[in-house]
Parts: sequence; structure tokens; C-alpha cells
Amino acid sequence: MPNSSILITGGTIIDPANNIFAPGNILIDDAKIQYLGFDKPSASQTITAENCYVVPGLIDMHVHLREPGHEEEETIETGTKSAVAGGFTSVACMPNTHPPIDNEASVEFILRQAHQFGHCNVFPIGAITKERAGKELAEMGNMIRAGAVAFSDDGDGIADSSVAYRAMQYITMFEKTIIEHCEDPALIGKGCINSGAVATMLGLPSRPAIAEQIMLYRDLILAETTGCKYHVAHISTAGSVNLIRQFRNKGLQNITAEATPHHLLLTDEHCKNFDSNFKVAPPLRTKKDIAALKAGLADGTIDCLATDHAPHSREEKELEFLYAPFGIISLEVALPLYIKALIDDKTLDWPSFIAKMTINPARVLGIDKGTLSVGADADVTIIDPNMEWTIDAEKFYSKSRNCPYDGWKVRGRAVTTIVAGEIKYQNG
Repeated sequence: MPNSSILITGGTIIDPANNIFAPGNILIDDAKIQYLGFDKPSASQTITAENCYVVPGLIDMHVHLREPGHEEEETIETGTKSAVAGGFTSVACMPNTHPPIDNEASVEFILRQAHQFGHCNVFPIGAITKERAGKELAEMGNMIRAGAVAFSDDGDGIADSSVAYRAMQYITMFEKTIIEHCEDPALIGKGCINSGAVATMLGLPSRPAIAEQIMLYRDLILAETTGCKYHVAHISTAGSVNLIRQFRNKGLQNITAEATPHHLLLTDEHCKNFDSNFKVAPPLRTKKDIAALKAGLADGTIDCLATDHAPHSREEKELEFLYAPFGIISLEVALPLYIKALIDDKTLDWPSFIAKMTINPARVLGIDKGTLSVGADADVTIIDPNMEWTIDAEKFYSKSRNCPYDGWKVRGRAVTTIVAGEIKYQNG
């Protein structure tokens, strides 16, 4: 049961939705934010947040919880436990499960499991097409009624332009967002690494940057034509950043984009030892692409930060690089990775950084989260920005261990995660 009341005192409050970046206290009661200010109302429990930031509960709008179908890799229970350990109070789960989330019943299943076993809020993302086959539109209207917040065939892009066009036309009736995995299947083939010198040296089939950019360019034109709310998942190339910036400069404001920790910190050079923990789709690119992503985050071209948490079993990831599955897990370590990538080099200040993990993804998904306004749901994350620690994948709550950051020394950690007024995680 939730605590009857919690007073968080002594911290610095960052609430980008309300332009707050100042010391203050927060009172939580009845699962809602009841007070924000300098007074210290009485409460049954007090949390001292000295030298910490108190922010709206972090939102990860792109995770893979693997349930149903691959519960040996992750479940809603273990995935959400990982989420709260990383400071996330809400996650949106992608539909490439087995069977996929492509109908009303499957959305209802996710929500039932989350209600029974989840440690944080779970928002289902439904498939755009039936069985994610890219051929026939799924029953998006029924899924919305069941609780789907957005739609994606993530893991695959929609190759057929007519299907993509119809999907965008249809979804505008509901004012929901299409989330696209932009990679042209005809160009990526069986590629498993970025096209370039490293792929040539390793003798591996590659996935060119243009595969992302061609599909993205098509989709941007379709989104401009239809007025569809359109979001680019895990953007990875300099060319893609430039395309989004060009369309934004034309006045197209219904497009958004996200970046991941791995595309901000890792390059294809990390694949030289054939470690499949660095195998991800779209692939790790180059330092030039990282610089472009950072510039896009700094100028607002890229709105959101998301993990693309993609668990896989040890047995799968121990296959040869060519045959191992794509995916990296990072729910429990995303926060310090983002700090390393974006705060330490002053790409972003703290309010801009927190906005990309709270109110911005909430707006993309159309969910009533991402703020500490009085009356809002009491989803709160307390961050110690200076805590130094070493990543140990063996201690993760996740069922999987495919984490390329194992052993990294990092700074910054979520020390308390509160969901609907209930403390779900405390470090130490």
C-alpha cells in the first residue's frame, strides 16, 4: 500500500513542464502531488534529498519487455523492476512480442500483467500492421480503446509506402503517434554492422546510413501530407538529423525523434572484437554521427531520450556476431550514461536534459505524466548527480545481461523512485 504521505525536502526541484529549477519541498499524499514550495508541511514520512535533484518520474518511451513469448529474456515484472532501479516511473513497451501486440486482447493482456506484476506504469504501443508483417493495417481503433498509446512495427520499418500512407491517414482520426523504425529492408539485407571501414575490415555484411535516411525522408513527406503525428525511433545518422531539421525549419511541427545511450556513446569501432553485445539495429555509427546527434539534441531537433532496452538470453548473444540478435539493455544504467554523453560535455543543461526524459516523451505519447504540478500523479525520481559507481551487469534486476557497459565507471544515479505515491526503489 502507498505511504499515506511523503515529504521530500532539501533537494533542488527540476520540473521543465513548469520551468522550475530551484530548491524546494514536495508533499505527496493520496498518490498525488499535494504541495510544491518552500514550506515543510507535516507528513508521515520524510525523505531528505540534499545535494540531489527531485524531478518528475522519468519516462522511457521505447522498451522491449518480451512478454508474451520470450519470458526467458524479460517479463513485465522484471523489466519494470529494472525500470524503477534506473529511475523510470513509466515505460512504453514495443509490440514485437510473440504473438505481437496487434489487437485489443493483446493490449488488455499487457495492462493486466502490468497491473498485477508491474513496478511502474506500463503503456502499450500497438503494432501498425497485423502480425507486424507490413501488409495490412492492424485494428488500431480497437487497440486505442483498450489502452494503446501509440503505434509502431518496431524492429522493422514499413517498406510499403502505400501501407505507411494509409496508416498515417488513419491514425490522424485518433490523434495518436506513429513511431517508425527507419531502415529500408532492401538496403540493409542481412547486414549486421554500419557500412564503412570497420565492416570491410571484419568482412561483415553492412547496413548503410542511407537505409535509415531514405525511409525517413519518405515518411517525413507522408507526415507532412497527412498531418500525422510522427516519431522517429532510435535515430542514428547525421543525415537523419539534418532531414528532421530541414522539415522542422519548413514549419512541420508534428514530427519528433529520440536518441539512445548507445548511439550517443558507442561507435562501430567497438565491434572490432566481434562482441555481439555491441550489435544493435540500427547499428552503431561513427563519431561524426554522434556529434550530429548531440547537436540535434542541443538545438531541439531531437526531442526525447529513450533506451531501446532490448533483452536477449546469453545463449543467443553468444552466437557468432553475424547470427546473434540485435539489442542492448540499459534501463538500469541509462541515466548515468546520458550524463556522461550529454551533461559532462555540456551538450545539455539539466533542465533540458530532464525535459527529454519527462515532459517531452509524455507529450509524444499523449499521456498525463512528466510534471510535478500540484494535483499530478505522484511519480517522482530523486537523482544524486554526483554518485560514483561501477556498472555490474550481474546485479541487474533484468533477466538478461547483454550490456556492453559492464565494468564502466559512471557518475549519477537514481536514489529513490516513487510511483503513484509509493516508494518502489531506494538505492541502499
